[in-house]
Amino acid sequence: MNDDQSVAGPPETFPGSLVRLQELAHNLWWSWKPEARRLFETLDPTLWRLSHHNPVKLLQDMKPERLAALAEDPAFIRQYSAVLKTYDEYMASKGTWYATQYPTISNGTIAYFSAEFGLHNSIPIYSGGLGILAGDHCKEASDLGIPLVGIGFMYPQGYFHQRITPEGWQEAVYEPVNRLELPIHQVIMPSGAPCQVQIEMGNRTVSALVWHVRVGRVVLYLIDTDVPDNAPTDRELSARLYGGDQEVRLCQEILLGIGGVRVLRALGLSPTVWHANEGHAAFLTLERIRELVLAGHTHADASELVRHSTVFTTHTPVPAGHDVFPTHLIERYFHGYWDQLGLTREAFLRLGEHPDLPEAGFNMTALAMRMSAHLNGVSREHGRISRTMWRSLWPGLPQDLVPIRSITNGIHVPTWIAPEMHHLYSKYLGPDWADRSDDPAVWHRVTEIPDGELWAVRQTLKRKLISFIRERARAGWVQGHLEASQVLAAGTLLDPEALTIGFARRFATYKRATLLFSDLERLKDLLQNRWRPVQIVFAGKAHPADEPARYFIHQVYNFCKDHGLGGHIAFLKNYDMHLAKFLVQGVDVWLNTPRPPMEASGTSGQKAALNGAPHLSVLDGWWHEGYDGANGWAIPLPTDLHDPHALDAHDAEHLYRIIEQDVVPLYYDRDRDGIPRGWIQIVKDAIRTVAPRFCARRMVKEYMQLSYAPATARPPTAW
Repeated sequence: MNDDQSVAGPPETFPGSLVRLQELAHNLWWSWKPEARRLFETLDPTLWRLSHHNPVKLLQDMKPERLAALAEDPAFIRQYSAVLKTYDEYMASKGTWYATQYPTISNGTIAYFSAEFGLHNSIPIYSGGLGILAGDHCKEASDLGIPLVGIGFMYPQGYFHQRITPEGWQEAVYEPVNRLELPIHQVIMPSGAPCQVQIEMGNRTVSALVWHVRVGRVVLYLIDTDVPDNAPTDRELSARLYGGDQEVRLCQEILLGIGGVRVLRALGLSPTVWHANEGHAAFLTLERIRELVLAGHTHADASELVRHSTVFTTHTPVPAGHDVFPTHLIERYFHGYWDQLGLTREAFLRLGEHPDLPEAGFNMTALAMRMSAHLNGVSREHGRISRTMWRSLWPGLPQDLVPIRSITNGIHVPTWIAPEMHHLYSKYLGPDWADRSDDPAVWHRVTEIPDGELWAVRQTLKRKLISFIRERARAGWVQGHLEASQVLAAGTLLDPEALTIGFARRFATYKRATLLFSDLERLKDLLQNRWRPVQIVFAGKAHPADEPARYFIHQVYNFCKDHGLGGHIAFLKNYDMHLAKFLVQGVDVWLNTPRPPMEASGTSGQKAALNGAPHLSVLDGWWHEGYDGANGWAIPLPTDLHDPHALDAHDAEHLYRIIEQDVVPLYYDRDRDGIPRGWIQIVKDAIRTVAPRFCARRMVKEYMQLSYAPATARPPTAW
């Protein structure tokens, strides 16, 4: 295989001494290395901002004269050389954690399949938490030296851009992605031809091209059906993330699972471990069984070999979050395929049957669980709930012995840390703190940071957030995109001195974004307090087909325009990674109000806590195991979770009470130096307890120890 790294832009515009700027721009390593980001910003600060921090676009737009001047600037050359040295050492390192801990399996490859990957704002192939988790997983695998390759979709139209009408209704707008402005390249085979695979779709064959993205040491391969050979409808199969009806969704999952295996084979890769991140990729197990059966194995032997080397992560306790396809669709697309597996129609359909709902259809999670020996939920509580949900797949086995463990989600610390906090941690935790982010001893040193310094940095980050919000609103007004009431709703009246609560996530009804509005008079008292004001910033997208969630956005948006509330509440449209960073780094408190036990894990609160914003949440997801009584605030679980109205009333009452009696007084209780000492203590406790336990370094090491390494210990006859 030849990973041709052709880059956009005429190379003659780059002086010889700076030619490797393009190489740096085309590896997303730069996105989590502060010194690399500073290097690109130094090239042209204005273009860096206008390109939305996309170095590929930045280099395309730079004037040759500017590059020529920089090539003669000794200070810039020193900066550039230092970054290159760090990059080369990183890429060539032989002493990684993985190489040290697993020398006997260092030649194995782990294939990580996911329908979305959140890598950087400039690459819109993600929608929310699942994709962000996958992106952080890849970055941390790179940092640890784990030989992981990713499989996903190119999505030429990406995920939708969110437009909010003056009346507060979300509209989904799809815009074509300009590949020439992205660090994405077509995979070219040794013959010089593009890498292309074919996948049978019922009675037709669909062709797919393959693209790749470099994420440090990890390579991510992306499937793209926008091929002239395909019918117009098939060219659109990989166009949008989570778009189309059930049939389109089934075709996408065939592409990801079956097509993904064929992509790896075309590239000459034979992974030792196959990780399906959620049920969308479960068909990969069938394709691997088909390969083994065609090679002479019995179906039973092939299934056991596949099962032993497959890892499956389930991400949701919400029944609607598990894909179930009607039997007639499965028959249409897999007629003839089950013969190649050595199965009858009935035996094939049983692979996707939920024992409790045998007539419901073909359940992708059931298939993945049957065909994977290494299963996990994404938090301790979610693991427990998953064992309850899926226990019927193991009839007669006690619930506590159902083989679904938990590996709690974590965040890639270098990606989500604010530069100002990074500097503070480097000063007091040690220069290597980021490389030891899963070591509690490192984070214990947070207690040594002077309160005044930490408070000053936190205030700086909030001012940055408010400035960013105001500038977005101003730009929307100047460009004629916003009416006056929308400028108000976008946050122009927010106060950089007020206690600021952030609520930003995918708008689904179970996340209860409107819980804070249960008692408007009580909320007004909080927001309009002259001496101790509170303000709330909302952001998030609803799935275009989720009408109840769209209505939630409509409700929140109209509260933002209310004269009694508007100046203290803002809704920020088009929530993405760029906006998310400003929010998790700049708010004072991170709010989460899911209806328990619907939150599998969640990671946004982990990002906020890393940056010094304590968490206020229902005891669900990761917070169920993260809360220790002193590192944030918890809405207690009621004894009865079955009455939704009673549950909402219970949680709303406790939410108001916590904000009124705990959060607000603690934040505004200042000493003679203007520092809220009690508040800073909670900030320090949040950082100290959350950062090491809920970082991706701990998470990926656990995947390696509990799933990947055991999955490699298989019979020598394995595929």
